Amino acid sequence: MASELYQEKASSKQLYLDPRTKILLCLSVSTTLIAGNGTGYLLYLHYALAVLPLIFLLILRKFKAALYYVTVYAFALFVPDLIMPYLPNAVNLLFTGVFAFSTKLIPGTMMAYFLFATTSVSEFIAAMDRMHITKKLSVPISVMFRFFPTIKEEYRNVQDAMKLRGVGSVRDPMKMLEYRMVPFLMSVVSIGNDLSASALTRALNSPNRRTNVCNIGFTGRDVITFIGIFFFFSLYFSIMLWQGGTV
Repeated sequence: MASELYQEKASSKQLYLDPRTKILLCLSVSTTLIAGNGTGYLLYLHYALAVLPLIFLLILRKFKAALYYVTVYAFALFVPDLIMPYLPNAVNLLFTGVFAFSTKLIPGTMMAYFLFATTSVSEFIAAMDRMHITKKLSVPISVMFRFFPTIKEEYRNVQDAMKLRGVGSVRDPMKMLEYRMVPFLMSVVSIGNDLSASALTRALNSPNRRTNVCNIGFTGRDVITFIGIFFFFSLYFSIMLWQGGTV
């Protein structure tokens, strides 16, 4: 399997949106759900935002991730109401609070997954340059784009190697931890060095304006997305003022 370390194309391109549009979607979903007042009719708008990542995952044919998202979100949404009558008040307060916050956090996390899955490093850097974002912010995020997928792949490689040698079984947890985590941590250090060298080779920290072969730009899909975001927030603030609530 080819390593994702040097991957230049995003793994999912069925739904192309400009990286700036996807960043705006992530910020809109996360900010509204975490900081918004989900009471009354606004709660239905929060549910609509929670469905948005599911729609994107289905369009991208990420059925496994979509099923995982629905399962986790439904668990955090419905389980507290089912077990609240059987818990002490102190435990109930902490337990329901954690799950209530999870329902606000999970959709934003899946939108970030959508951003990572459909955006290459080059596209992200080009978008950050178009927005005149400082390199102190764009470079670490761009390195993170390839760091986490590569770590996931490397852990699978270590796991397969241990299974092939028949060591590190569940029957001996300490040896399993040693035989898997030690080579995995060594690989992580090597990956970090490779990513740093790759960033320096591509002159990501250069003060000069970089050229980029990525053809990014707003299309009709981005315009429709912007219009949808505008109408959503117009409706959101209208309902909020009508209910007399605050964000």
